[in-house]
Amino acid sequence: MVTSNIFHCRKNSWPPEEYISRHTLQLFDFDSAGPPKQAWRRRLNSHANLLKEFSITFKEAIKMVRLGIRLWSYVREEASHGRKAPIDPFTRESCKPSASQGVPLGGMGSGSISRGFRGEFRQWQIVPGTCDPSPVMANQFSIFISRDGGNKKYASVLAPGQHEGLGKASDEGISSWDWKLSGQHSTYHALFPRAWTIYDGEPDPDLKVSCRQISPFIPHNYKDTSLPTAVFVYTLVNTGKERAKVSLLLTWANSIGGVSHLSGDHVNEPFIGEDGVSGVLLHHKTGKGNPPVTFAIAACETQNVNVTVLPCFGLAEGRSVTAREMWSKMTQDGQFDRDNFNCGPSMPSSPGETLCAAVSASAWVEPHGKCTIAFSLAWSSPKIKFLKGSSYHRRYTKFYGTSERAALNLAHDALTNYKRWEEEIEKWQSPILNDERLPEWYKFTLFNELYFLVAGGTVWIDSSLPPTNAKNDQDLPIEVESVDVKVTEAKVNHKHITVSEHSTISGCNGSPGVGLKNNGDSAIPPNKGSSNHLSHHFKWQDQLDDSDDVGRFLYLEGVEYIMWCTYDVHFYASFALLELFPKIELNIQRDFAKAVLSEDGRKVKFLAEGNYGIRKVRGAVPHDLGTHDPWNEMNAYNIHDTSKWKDLNPKFVLQVYRDFAATGNLSFGVDVWPAVRTAMEYMEQFDRDDDGLIENDGFPDQTYDTWTVHGVSAYCGCLWLAALQAAAAMAEQIGDKFFAETCKTKFFTAKSAFEMKLWNGSYFNYDSGSSSNSKSIQADQLAGQWYTASSGLAPLFDEFKTRSALQKIYDFNVMKVKGGRMGAVNGMHPNGKVDETCMQSREIWTGVTYAVAANMILAGMEKEAFTTAEGIFTAGWSEEGFGYWFQTPEAWTIDGHFRSLIYMRPLAIWGMQWALSIPKAILEAPKINMIDRILISPATFSLSLTGNGVRKIANKASGIRGCCRFIRDAISVSIPVGRGAKMWPPNMKDGG
Repeated sequence: MVTSNIFHCRKNSWPPEEYISRHTLQLFDFDSAGPPKQAWRRRLNSHANLLKEFSITFKEAIKMVRLGIRLWSYVREEASHGRKAPIDPFTRESCKPSASQGVPLGGMGSGSISRGFRGEFRQWQIVPGTCDPSPVMANQFSIFISRDGGNKKYASVLAPGQHEGLGKASDEGISSWDWKLSGQHSTYHALFPRAWTIYDGEPDPDLKVSCRQISPFIPHNYKDTSLPTAVFVYTLVNTGKERAKVSLLLTWANSIGGVSHLSGDHVNEPFIGEDGVSGVLLHHKTGKGNPPVTFAIAACETQNVNVTVLPCFGLAEGRSVTAREMWSKMTQDGQFDRDNFNCGPSMPSSPGETLCAAVSASAWVEPHGKCTIAFSLAWSSPKIKFLKGSSYHRRYTKFYGTSERAALNLAHDALTNYKRWEEEIEKWQSPILNDERLPEWYKFTLFNELYFLVAGGTVWIDSSLPPTNAKNDQDLPIEVESVDVKVTEAKVNHKHITVSEHSTISGCNGSPGVGLKNNGDSAIPPNKGSSNHLSHHFKWQDQLDDSDDVGRFLYLEGVEYIMWCTYDVHFYASFALLELFPKIELNIQRDFAKAVLSEDGRKVKFLAEGNYGIRKVRGAVPHDLGTHDPWNEMNAYNIHDTSKWKDLNPKFVLQVYRDFAATGNLSFGVDVWPAVRTAMEYMEQFDRDDDGLIENDGFPDQTYDTWTVHGVSAYCGCLWLAALQAAAAMAEQIGDKFFAETCKTKFFTAKSAFEMKLWNGSYFNYDSGSSSNSKSIQADQLAGQWYTASSGLAPLFDEFKTRSALQKIYDFNVMKVKGGRMGAVNGMHPNGKVDETCMQSREIWTGVTYAVAANMILAGMEKEAFTTAEGIFTAGWSEEGFGYWFQTPEAWTIDGHFRSLIYMRPLAIWGMQWALSIPKAILEAPKINMIDRILISPATFSLSLTGNGVRKIANKASGIRGCCRFIRDAISVSIPVGRGAKMWPPNMKDGG
């Protein structure tokens, strides 16, 4: 909770008066035309410096040489099949990354286009899993102004002219346009999902122009937020003495980025729609078998605004109209011929030819008068196809149908609905923006980090129809169990769990399902053909039965790490989805719950050691949902065998409990409970010495996948303690009293061992081994405590230990690195030197820094929390920083070199907001008493929870107590324990 201490935080305000004259701000003080007081700002003439990528040291290179060779070979093999490897450090983009990004366009999950702060359209992600960062320079807004009497005329592209790729002014392309804007008096203001560009007397000293960019990103609105569209509202204020005719021009190339405009067979088509909306459709024929895309560029005609179009022009000689001729026409007349609306679809473009279109909107602005002109951009690519065959319809098709021509209706609705969108956005953001306790930099950075939910390669599909798959079933030998798992016998002891499932399910080839036994190393199911279709039946039927169906959602770990919903990273980022789109968050957890109960026996080579294993082990939480066939081929990550990672299963349990407690969704709880219990039981194999704690296995078996861990680790051990507590709390509320008691008992045994092995009096050692970094101070050592406090559970440790460890992190990992202006370095030796054991120990992880800050807030250390997080703002977002705005990387080194731009984990800043205002449902959730333990005779108790049974119980129940009562009545008590058998966890005599 926020205390008065937060008032002592430095505000670091960026008042708009420092960028725009007060007089201009007053002129735009209506209809949201002016920028907000809290926003990220840049002058348009700011230098977009090239970003510096990290490099590994010679010592690190020697350690990773074998991995590098195997990875290089794997990347080449994937390329031979026309696929991009999920991790490819060898291929470099032709467009070097620069500090030029801005607020992206569109809603979530339907492809995205980013717009740089200087006005260029870049970072194209229309095709899932692909990103082309290069700007398409023909896509521009331009302005043409003529005053009464014709004495004054101005024409300019509304972007500074210092762009690469502009040729000689004498050619027929865009270089022939007037690139006269200096940007000295023009500024960009970003508060996601909106942005403002203010042209304060450029190019006409007597005309003030505001461009407001709006995208439909609206929390809890699962319709509009899925729409691939954006609006640009221009507000014109004439401060001169003469009437001015102002024409605004939007030009657009028939392209989805890169060189796609040169592939040929593209067609443009003018249209006149309803309510004065008219423009051009650009039908794009994609390459490599990807579904087609149609763009719509449009403007809204009003009594004072006249809209005309030029459906086609080219960038070189050969077309009937060239870019030079188009510009001359606008300079002379300020509009195009009305007859252009009647010309119909164009001839398809030829290979090598760039086909462009233009929409002009012109109006007269009286002296000291004001005028508003609105444009919209929409794109429709209703079908997405993954490289290994599965195709789906995007979420927005549920409301707009599956025709590419839906782009026209999207553009129309954007222009008629954007004012309502803005009202909803302002209602959402105002309480935070008006909270004077919060630092200014935090307010706008909190919202701006949400850019990733649009630009992070998100895919949002409609789940009302099953996917189509072009592949033969023989190509996908995967065994996936029904979600309705029937556990009829369970025998457990300290070290092993065996689950025998006697029920069978007929596969699509008529063969029975395979019972699985898990003794730490799951048996690989025999290849009896694919049960893939059966898997789809259960998955999709589950969604159809849900009255709150909001489709299924994917987002990338990062645009350089192409894996969907990477779970160890989602652990940090998920606070944003839970806070803003909780139904999406629950569906992601449902997907992983089903995955826990599945097994995929296909062989995979793990590149770190060169050994082989199976793709997905039953009981293990997958690292990700896949790359080229998500949901069906999981674990695209193949550096390590993640079935042996120690953080994934505890993170699953912790996220599920937090979501369950925060939403109070009983149906969700009973749906995922079998997977939660299975995930906990799976981890028992990693307790090597029966002390209740899991041990790491001497390799990087957690999210820090180059940082080796030996024995008990602070990171994984703390996550395990928190998972035991969360599992106990959820078990009690679901009605599984026996499992609740077993988790409680194991918790106390494990906690005692954890503190004895790692606590050194001021913090928890990195691990219990004897390596040179075993006593390092890890910034993320209390990740489990973060989740415990965020979920309303009792603290894992006494207050002294928690605050002492966090203070140590603050004093060493934060303040000893550039005075706290970089964030928290992952590892720091107790002598104050950065831990350089490996690449990741010496890095500063942006998302982890936000998570540490959230933990500090929960511990009542607000001042330290905001100083810690401000280091990420200073290094990444401020003018004195390295230029990582709207592309926050996973990590940077202490000299500012980045690794992996546009990354998921920095969404953890919403963990800070969660800590500042913990939901009422969390605060009022039933509290578990970890002290009182009910003694249950192991000889007379068994648990049988089936998916169908639990779901029926939940439907009958009303409220938590009613649900638990019905579940309790359904539990059978009949497991005989043979001689020498032990229950998990140990009974009271053995385990204390």
